[in-house]
Amino acid sequence: MIHPLTYIHPDAKVAPNVKIDPFTVIHKNVEIGDGTWIGSNVTIMEGARIGKNCRIFPGAVISAIPQDLKYAGEETTVEIGNNTTIREFVTINRGTKDKWKTVIGNNCLIMAYSHIAHDCEVGNYCVFSNNTTLAGHITVGDHVVLAGMVAIQQFCKVGDHAFVTGGSMVRKDVPPYVKAAREPLSYVGVNSVGLKRRGFSLEKINHILDIYRVIFVKGFKLSKAVSIIEAEFPATDERDEILSFIRESGRGIMRGYTSRSNDDIS
Repeated sequence: MIHPLTYIHPDAKVAPNVKIDPFTVIHKNVEIGDGTWIGSNVTIMEGARIGKNCRIFPGAVISAIPQDLKYAGEETTVEIGNNTTIREFVTINRGTKDKWKTVIGNNCLIMAYSHIAHDCEVGNYCVFSNNTTLAGHITVGDHVVLAGMVAIQQFCKVGDHAFVTGGSMVRKDVPPYVKAAREPLSYVGVNSVGLKRRGFSLEKINHILDIYRVIFVKGFKLSKAVSIIEAEFPATDERDEILSFIRESGRGIMRGYTSRSNDDIS
């Protein structure tokens, strides 16, 4: 299952049924789980933790040191969950002493030429299309779809079930359940297609849509919109997740298409 032209450091821990193609290099302090396939010319560097049944395509570089001048050689990791696919020439850097690790969840698809920088945390069932770029310290929720050539600024957050259209520059936090597009990045609706595919009822989708009409469409300051939602909308998991995301946003959330700014959450 391991080609003789592959180099594996003696200290690497590779499960017995892993398949590795020629000209791939596995460094020390690496762990690779059962059923994973690694294509040719892949470099898996120190600190990689790769789960079961993953597929890593040719040219990928996993767990290189951070592209961060503050990195001082601390021992950090990249952790990739089970059933995740890493396509050609993807680069994933390991963490710094901020979080000590970069994390990619289970059942993700990271398409060709994407880059995930140090200390990022990516949830489960995410799809990053070609040339997606994440700067450091970014948090991405579950079931997030980033279309081609999306670039996200450091420390931003993207909520669960969000969809960001191709070529977007993400400088503010993207709340859960939304579609984001335009320049500067703006709310353009609820990700209803994705939510339907994941089993959300029409009633729940309309509930989410009504919440975001208050936040983004009716022209309220964000602090006022939050007060209205708390007072007038029944408590649901979706409502509470949206409100928690807004309150915990460090960079402020993206704008709505009818308002100049939604940065004020005082």
